[in-house]
Amino acid sequence: MDMKNSVVERYTEGAEAVQPALCCPVDYDSALLAMLPREVIEKDYGCGDPSRYVEEGNVVLDLGSGSGKICYMAAQLVGDSGRVIGVDMNDEMLALARKYQADMAEKLGGDKVSFVKGQIQNLAVDLDNPDATEPMIADNSVDLVLSNCVLNLVNDSDKKQLVEEIFRVVKPGGRIAISDIVADETIPEKLKLDPALWSGCISGSFLEDEFLDSFKQAGFLAVKCDKWDAEPWQVVEGIEFRSVTITAVKGADVACIDKGHAVIYKGPYAETTDDEGHVFYRGKRMAVCERTYHFLTDGPYADDFIGIAPAQQNDGQLWCAPAGTLRPASDSKGSTHRDAKQGTSCC
Repeated sequence: MDMKNSVVERYTEGAEAVQPALCCPVDYDSALLAMLPREVIEKDYGCGDPSRYVEEGNVVLDLGSGSGKICYMAAQLVGDSGRVIGVDMNDEMLALARKYQADMAEKLGGDKVSFVKGQIQNLAVDLDNPDATEPMIADNSVDLVLSNCVLNLVNDSDKKQLVEEIFRVVKPGGRIAISDIVADETIPEKLKLDPALWSGCISGSFLEDEFLDSFKQAGFLAVKCDKWDAEPWQVVEGIEFRSVTITAVKGADVACIDKGHAVIYKGPYAETTDDEGHVFYRGKRMAVCERTYHFLTDGPYADDFIGIAPAQQNDGQLWCAPAGTLRPASDSKGSTHRDAKQGTSCC
């Protein structure tokens, strides 16, 4: 089942005239919209605002960039050293986004935004230059991948490759922020075969848990549902379709070296397990390798863990502690306890 043609046709129509049925109500930052052309705003179709996750200096990749709205919003946040790349396969949408590039570059104080033609499930191939020897988007080259209600438009048979491509292009330590539609029940085949439902961001939706798990299976860590709409966007044959935004991080590509580091999970749960299978018991000194130590104390889990470095520096050994391994207190006496609350006295 290939729904590419129905998607191209629907979004070609969306580039030519506003299609209200293609988007959910979203509260975008009005300050970032102020300098955008009205046409770019009106002909953008999304279900969330992933631009909220952009940080200064980021190289940002927007999958299914459409009219360019999220790209032009992100460009206001990346600063002088950042840049934004939009990928879309629809010629009319690319023409619309590029139409305002020169004007936006002048407003932004520099040409920070580029648009390339490609399929988001194959980010190596530039459809405007298919014989190029270099990939359109290089390995480990992007700080933040964004997408706004586009992954559901990709054929089911290509969705695994799509997520793997996202993992390929993200830098170690880089992030994703993906807004999309999810379904609360399995979508029957008759709905999947409906071109209007598919191109309308409905019947190609991931299942709720499948959406998160697909990124975990690709190798992402700290996979999280960061936004969940209280009400469904649409209900079709009793199936609820709602907007969510997920975030995740690509871990550092370094070996697990045990140097005697430990972490203490603060709670509130009795125990928790991360995406690599490490188990952390509340209040216990858990043995971790140096890589995991830095991810837990510097990364997205920093508020949840106290870090305890080894008392003495050593070269360590290649080893990853079995899940649930405790670290004796004697291994780290006298060391600094990171991210612990500092007080002025003991009573």
